[in-house]
Amino acid sequence: MMHKKVIRYGLIPALTLSAISLAAFSVAAQDAAGVKAEVKAGSEKSSGRDPFKKYQPVLKPIKVAAKLEPPSIQMRIERYRAQKIAAANAHVAAPKPTTALLLQEVQVTGIFRTPRGWSAMVEATPLSPKLSYVVYPGESFFDGQLVAIEEGRLVFRRDIVWTDGHKEKSIEIKPLRQAAPIDAMTSSQSSAKASPADAPAAAAAKPGTPEKQ
Repeated sequence: MMHKKVIRYGLIPALTLSAISLAAFSVAAQDAAGVKAEVKAGSEKSSGRDPFKKYQPVLKPIKVAAKLEPPSIQMRIERYRAQKIAAANAHVAAPKPTTALLLQEVQVTGIFRTPRGWSAMVEATPLSPKLSYVVYPGESFFDGQLVAIEEGRLVFRRDIVWTDGHKEKSIEIKPLRQAAPIDAMTSSQSSAKASPADAPAAAAAKPGTPEKQ
């Protein structure tokens, strides 16, 4: 009988302590959940989002890349002049004027075979008066390079730069410019007019007959 009383009075304090521990743990969990809810509500309130609305992610606008436009011809000429002065000060070869020209700004006016190989004459269309330059394979332009000179055409490699920084390369072919019909007529008329003018000179070259005494 005494043993049963000892067991009963020993279990009562243990159960009491267990109940107190469970209550304290439940209160701590509720406090932690309340703190998290307050922090979440505060963050939603600070971000300006309605806490009762469904969350929608913010979509960032997608930037579409475009071709980078080249500077004006005047800016390119000023850049070329600065490079030429810098090369003279450094005692190195200056870049050629064609480095300031776009491929679309040149026309092929002649193709020749030289001891160095094929060469071509190109005309700068945006300049006034128009200037012509002799070029060889490997010549650099503002947006490309002359790759090869073939009979009747020039082959260029064109560099395309995009606003996001990447570059593309393409092949561009420029044919030899044909003379316009009006130019051909002008040339033939000029040669026809020049022929009578040469006749007196040819006659003057003949020995004259002696005058009668």
